[in-house]
Amino acid sequence: MKRSMITKVTWAGLWLGASMAMSASAMAHSANNAAEVNDVTAMIEAIRAATQRFEDVNVALAEGYVPDPSGQCVSAAAEGFPAELGDMGIHYLRPDLLGITTVEPRVDGNGIHLDFHTPSILLYEPQADGSMLLVGVENLVFQKAWEAAGNSEPPVFAGRPWDHMADDPSTASDEAHGFEPHYDQHVWFRTNAVPHLEPFNPLVNCALFAG
Repeated sequence: MKRSMITKVTWAGLWLGASMAMSASAMAHSANNAAEVNDVTAMIEAIRAATQRFEDVNVALAEGYVPDPSGQCVSAAAEGFPAELGDMGIHYLRPDLLGITTVEPRVDGNGIHLDFHTPSILLYEPQADGSMLLVGVENLVFQKAWEAAGNSEPPVFAGRPWDHMADDPSTASDEAHGFEPHYDQHVWFRTNAVPHLEPFNPLVNCALFAG
């Protein structure tokens, strides 16, 4: 209310009513935000439960996941982003879910798989003893395939549009880590200092990667 020239005495009832309405609106917004956070948390926990067996990387291998052929442990710094964003880790891929059609000169495919309970990519962090810890999952759809399926907007998960990744040939870094332009969405299991759906996680570290 911007009527600063009107006395608060004359408009006391309306002023109070407006203030109460604004407070009620703020409370409702806060409650909605809390509900959304709870919903996302529940979704992540359901995905974690559905993929828990992949904590044993041998189970992942037995079910068709293969180590990223690039042999990389992906970090924000290596992809041309600020190092403080963190890392992604080592990717284990399901070629069938990604619909891989070619790997040269860049990886391309026709899959449009969206189910995070059976993700197309598993994310592992290397540990000091040589083992790997499952820290999240990812789904990826190639932009051309997604648009060919009749989609004009990126996929959405938990109200968030997936990230668009494409290499910038003018930089030394490969922002799409060897893939054709695509949309991807990460879901992190590890407690994160930023939302659990960001592409990199500052609490995931590639420092122990032996290469």
